[in-house]
Amino acid sequence: MTHPRRPTSLALFVFLGLAAGCGKAPETQAGDQSGAPQVAVVKVTLRNVTDNLEIASEFQPFQEIDAYAKVSGYIKKLYVDWGSHVKQGQLLAVLEIPELQQQIEEDQAAVHRSEQDLARAHEEVGRADSAYSVAHITYTRLADVQKTQPNLIAQQDIDVAQGKDIEASAGLSAAKDSVAAAEQGLAAVKAALEKDKDMFAYSRITAPFDAVVTQMNAYTGALLPAGTSSSKGDASLCRLSQNDLLRLVIPVPERAVANIHDGQTLEVDVSGLSKTFAGKIIRFSDQIDLATRTMHTEVQVPNPKYEIVPGMYASVKIPLTDAVNVATVPVEVVERSSGSRGTVLVVNSSNRIEKRNVTLGVQTANDVEVVSGLNAGDLVIFGEQNQYTVGELVSPKLTDASQMH
Repeated sequence: MTHPRRPTSLALFVFLGLAAGCGKAPETQAGDQSGAPQVAVVKVTLRNVTDNLEIASEFQPFQEIDAYAKVSGYIKKLYVDWGSHVKQGQLLAVLEIPELQQQIEEDQAAVHRSEQDLARAHEEVGRADSAYSVAHITYTRLADVQKTQPNLIAQQDIDVAQGKDIEASAGLSAAKDSVAAAEQGLAAVKAALEKDKDMFAYSRITAPFDAVVTQMNAYTGALLPAGTSSSKGDASLCRLSQNDLLRLVIPVPERAVANIHDGQTLEVDVSGLSKTFAGKIIRFSDQIDLATRTMHTEVQVPNPKYEIVPGMYASVKIPLTDAVNVATVPVEVVERSSGSRGTVLVVNSSNRIEKRNVTLGVQTANDVEVVSGLNAGDLVIFGEQNQYTVGELVSPKLTDASQMH
């Protein structure tokens, strides 16, 4: 009676064992993430990466001068003030120089007198020429008669005629010399007149180029000394700055010298205006400063609307290296070891953490190129690597790294 019940008990035991085994199976499946910690991950993407060198500098006027008076005088009329915009050749001020005006009048009188002297000298040449012609003809005729009729005319008369001929010739030569001297005298006084006129023209101070008056040093009635000496005590009328075209002087580090060339266009970021302008490299020293290991480089920035004011700071971006369509990750996900080597934590297809060695390339402020070790689409943990264990089961959550910079 008892033997038929044994199979039933054994079957029940096997059933319960299988049921218990089936109940534990979900805990060992790799895809089950119940209770797994959530981690922020970013996806490896393909993009273009440019390594830029940013150098801060200060805007300077393209050219800046102090406007001096060439001759000393009092300011009679003033046409500019602080901040005035002037064009090339525009009148800035007129000086009053009465003594120079008087000198010009004296020069004009001297020219008139020399012209009259020259006219008289020419008249004297005409008179001397006529006297010479009469004396020469008289002597020539007497000499011819003596040759044909030797006893007709006394030798004394011929000698007198010859003397008068020579005297008249000398008088004509002297008259011509007087004309030459009068012409030279006239040229001298005319030169003096032109010189004084040129000096008087400096009583009108004009702008040598399109500029802005950034400083005034004298006003109407003030005496402006002649700015012809090297003394810094000489007062200028004003300071002129060409601000429609500005320049940035940047010290380019030795490592970036090979990446710049004449005429290259660069981005110039002006933080004070929250705008970016286009600048162009117009010149560089082509020599490394041994003290700073940098090269003097000038960037020209057009400023037609006068938005930029000299003295403002700007950041110039110099592109050093370009990498096109390469795998990139945020710089925060990489733990550098040495040089271009580093490690990252990857969440694999089983949602478990792997540690991978990577080779790095071009780096920007936010991203870095991964030359080897990762593929596009891989999920990389965004955060400190020492918080996680290799092989740990995690729940990845895709994060936008750009919002964390």
